[in-house]
Amino acid sequence: MRVTCSQGSLHRALSIAGRAVASKSTLTVLGNYLLEAAEDALTVSATNLDLAITCRIPAEVTESGRITVQARVLSEFVASLDDDTVELSQEQGPLTVTVRQRATQAHVRGTDPEDFPTIARAIEGGASLALEPGAFRDAISRVVFAAATDDSRPVLAGVQLTARDERLTLAAADGFRMSVQQVNLGRPVDQDLSIIVPARSFQEVSRVLADAGDVVTLTVTPNQSQLMVTLEDVWITTRLIDGTFPDLSQIIPRDWNTRTTVQRDDLLDATRRATIFARSNNDVVKLEIAPSSESLDIGRITVTGTAADTGDNRDDIDAQVEGGEMQIAFNGRYLNDVLSVLRDARVAFELQGPNSAGVIKSAESEDFVHVIMPMVIGAN
Repeated sequence: MRVTCSQGSLHRALSIAGRAVASKSTLTVLGNYLLEAAEDALTVSATNLDLAITCRIPAEVTESGRITVQARVLSEFVASLDDDTVELSQEQGPLTVTVRQRATQAHVRGTDPEDFPTIARAIEGGASLALEPGAFRDAISRVVFAAATDDSRPVLAGVQLTARDERLTLAAADGFRMSVQQVNLGRPVDQDLSIIVPARSFQEVSRVLADAGDVVTLTVTPNQSQLMVTLEDVWITTRLIDGTFPDLSQIIPRDWNTRTTVQRDDLLDATRRATIFARSNNDVVKLEIAPSSESLDIGRITVTGTAADTGDNRDDIDAQVEGGEMQIAFNGRYLNDVLSVLRDARVAFELQGPNSAGVIKSAESEDFVHVIMPMVIGAN
């Protein structure tokens, strides 16, 4: 192998593929990159067996070839080079890559590429969707934070992706909260689809989508065991989770007794301040909602955080309130999470009672719904 490419392109490819490198594994090869040079391109791949990422960059290929090399060593060395041309070759033998830039060179030991797991570059015969990268990335960001962080219940560590008619729906839940985001596809899907994608995989997809072009394609294997996300020069393949996701229609409350509309930024700031004091009290943040009355020209939501060892704080925020008074408490971190991913100027709280799940949504759109379980007010 002998190939020449720009340092910037190579560094980007190593960074993207590096997100799939196994940090801990009994298989040494999973801590490596697979480098393949052919047809005016250099391809960099990595996998941890659950997730595989391949990135292709333009290059001048004098001799084709392939090798696997230690990911950390190659990535750190290339990052230290100047933004100029870099040459990679196997002049020291088939299991060593020489990296050269002007007067600087390094020999990185490699292993037999035949030991590297096979990574598919295409999926034939499966359901496929074409999406706008920005909208897809925003949808992922609005749900992935609500997925469980442990694998005790595998389906809750994933994000359900459903495509039907002209709608794409993403949903995630961890038993205490649930986020649902819908995206208008603009045209009916060719085939209905319902899969569960590991949340960690979608987090990596979201990062890559930040640099995406005009379209991203999702393709599922016919047996629904793998999902491939295809961009212009990046391929991401992830295993899918087998199981049954909770029924959304049974979780999302349809009725409310009190509906409060408030400026998102004001509520987020107040919640962050309350969480400072509630941190040592199980993050209990209390909301007191009062409609307009003879003593109040406009409705109000009062956000408080209290702990015996730190003190307390209070924020009063103007709000539009429909229905009666309400007192309810939520986990402050959970409130911060959902309010941080919303971009709309106003948000709405729909509440049935202090011991029932609350609904948070955009005041301007019905595409996003977040369900959050309350905490016992007596805890503070």
